[in-house]
Amino acid sequence: MKLKLLQSDITTVRVDAIVNAANTSLLGGGGVDGAIHRKGGSEILEACRKVRATQGKCNPGEAVITTAGNLSAKYVIHTVGRVWNTGGKDKERLLANCYTKALRLAVENGIKTIAFPNISTGIYKFPKELAAKIAVDTVTNDPGLTHIKEVIFICFDEENYKIYAKIIEAV
Repeated sequence: MKLKLLQSDITTVRVDAIVNAANTSLLGGGGVDGAIHRKGGSEILEACRKVRATQGKCNPGEAVITTAGNLSAKYVIHTVGRVWNTGGKDKERLLANCYTKALRLAVENGIKTIAFPNISTGIYKFPKELAAKIAVDTVTNDPGLTHIKEVIFICFDEENYKIYAKIIEAV
């Protein structure tokens, strides 16, 4: 598996699946979530509504897969990160689960290339360095990814890009 880092807009990356840093409602929001819903169009929202009708909301650390609508990707994998400044000791495990569950869905759906945003580091306020370390460690230490050819970490801003570059360089 090839690991790649880009400073870009995740909605423009050409991969089989992009990962959405969603909220529990799955109905869109701000940041990455809002951008994916806006550019992907109503098909994504409709698919998310169907997921909600079947299983209810998506809990932190869980993931679901939908169409990508108007995006160049075939799929969007929605995962809900952990809010940093709320109680509980499971924050790091739940963030790692976001990556693990998204990757499991990718394997189950024959996805060969997948792009991840910086999950939980925006409004959820997860410390950026810790979140990046969890992301890279989880992906690089997952033995079940033999069918995935490329994992791309997409950083919208230069600050996150530099954090990821330093961590990836040490791998």
